[in-house]
Amino acid sequence: MKLLLILLFGLQSLTCAAQTGIAVPELAHCDESIQQFMRRWQLLGASVALSKDGRLVYDRAFGYANLARTAPLQPYHLLRVASISKPVTALAIMKLVEAGQIVLSHKVFGPDGYLNSPAYTQELRDPRLYDITVQHLLEHTAGWDRSMGCEGYEGCDPINFPAHVARVMHAANPVGDSTLLRFMLREGLRFAPGTHFAYSNVGYLALGKVLEAVTHQRYEAWVREHLLLPSGIAEAHLGRNLPTDRLERESNYLSRYRMRSCYNGGRQVPAAYGGFQVEAMNAHGGWLFSARDLVRLLVAADGFPSRPDIVSAATLRTMTEPSAATRWYAKGWMVDGSTWWHTGELDGTASLVARTESGYTWAILLNTCNGSPQFWRELEALGWTWLAGTKTWPGHDLFAPERNATQLRTSAPDAAHTQLTWTNGSGTARLLLLKPDSPSTAFPTEGTSYPVASRLADGTLVAANGPDSTALLARLDPHRTYYVRVVEYRQDTATGNRPVYTLDGNAVRVLPPTVLTQSLFAFHRFAQRARGLGPPDNPPLPVQPPLAKAALTGHPAPEALALNLELPSGAHLRRVRRAWRASVARLIRL
Repeated sequence: MKLLLILLFGLQSLTCAAQTGIAVPELAHCDESIQQFMRRWQLLGASVALSKDGRLVYDRAFGYANLARTAPLQPYHLLRVASISKPVTALAIMKLVEAGQIVLSHKVFGPDGYLNSPAYTQELRDPRLYDITVQHLLEHTAGWDRSMGCEGYEGCDPINFPAHVARVMHAANPVGDSTLLRFMLREGLRFAPGTHFAYSNVGYLALGKVLEAVTHQRYEAWVREHLLLPSGIAEAHLGRNLPTDRLERESNYLSRYRMRSCYNGGRQVPAAYGGFQVEAMNAHGGWLFSARDLVRLLVAADGFPSRPDIVSAATLRTMTEPSAATRWYAKGWMVDGSTWWHTGELDGTASLVARTESGYTWAILLNTCNGSPQFWRELEALGWTWLAGTKTWPGHDLFAPERNATQLRTSAPDAAHTQLTWTNGSGTARLLLLKPDSPSTAFPTEGTSYPVASRLADGTLVAANGPDSTALLARLDPHRTYYVRVVEYRQDTATGNRPVYTLDGNAVRVLPPTVLTQSLFAFHRFAQRARGLGPPDNPPLPVQPPLAKAALTGHPAPEALALNLELPSGAHLRRVRRAWRASVARLIRL
């Protein structure tokens, strides 16, 4: 019996044995509480970030990013955040209010409303729909009530039966967000706008459409340009439905149940993968974030002086003022005095983000969900437990650089080298990663340094590391394709001299064989001209493959690269090289 108990305990502890990110001794109790919570609720993985006074002091992940439990979840992984998308949309709408492009009291539907196209107006059969304002949508007081049944379903939230909506509306599967909104317009309201609070996903879909109507941009594009990038956020994207369409570094999700497919209503599929139509949730539940960049967003709109906010203090006050219908919900935020928070729940997803009046913010993202009330009570208590248990706060800031390196270019200074140049971002240094034949599937991990010639888990070579904006690569095989990536990072006293990496939006380049061959052709053409072997427009001679193919190490090998070329020597060679360096950018820069 004793042996059996030991084995059972060991198996249970494996569910969250993996821990990644930079360990923070002062916050070790946070590690312990998260692992206890994961064991209690049998969670696959958790990503957690915590900031104090605008500094990211804790950025850790636990458990696994895949169902086989072979890939540890990392702080860089992206996870669905479900209804935490609503604060993102609310912040975007309030930024447009501040700019004078949207008025909170303005009508949404009808000939004078923001959404006055025939696609919507032809569905307005309930006259109360004409009274809905932007503020009603933000505060969940527009008049829809998902707790009341419709179309034979127990509730009336079309995200739960997208295939049925497609059939009723004579639309193709998977159904789009506009069709979901039109379906609810046709259903009408349950109460007069502004009189009651009833949580509504469709109301936030409508807000996304208002944003698009006013800005003439797609929802995601506008949010990225005007909200995320000004906040230094790269690790945020709208999600997709199927595992085959997962984004780079996106976690898997542990689905707990099955439902009718949003692609084919006659088939039962995992709810997390093709049951829910995530691609139509955008403004109410479609975002993916890393925990750390979700905290970064909150820090950019927290009303504290530690970092500049992206909206004014007056706008923040309006956004977080409780509605007349309920004291605990404002415009996109649950509120309790000066504390704001929101949660998100979907099959395979549970999320929470919070901001306190004392300058703390945190985000907890899970790739498993348990819908019990006790689960949510414990999840919401975690952050407060961390604050209460911390005696000394670390002084570091683990936020990665906000700006990536850009404009990655290639050239060839001679027949044996490829030159890469780029414009540096806001980090202190950067890695140049190189992988032949296929894109890299491994990434640098927080707190780990990578010397030149070291390799990531999938064999990706660290070809350069340092503050420079250029690197010279020797002896690339012209018959292979190379995938290049520049990763910006920060390593200084603020980070405790530990590297923290920016992994989304990196400068990337694909070097196909033709590029390398053209570089060699161009160099050989210069050699011909220097020796007077032909007029400037002579076609290049064929270049033979290297006779010796040394392994790519990032350092010059002892043996020389042998090419079957008649190259000049001495003064002629120096002349060639000078001419090459002066003209190569014009001739072969990509």
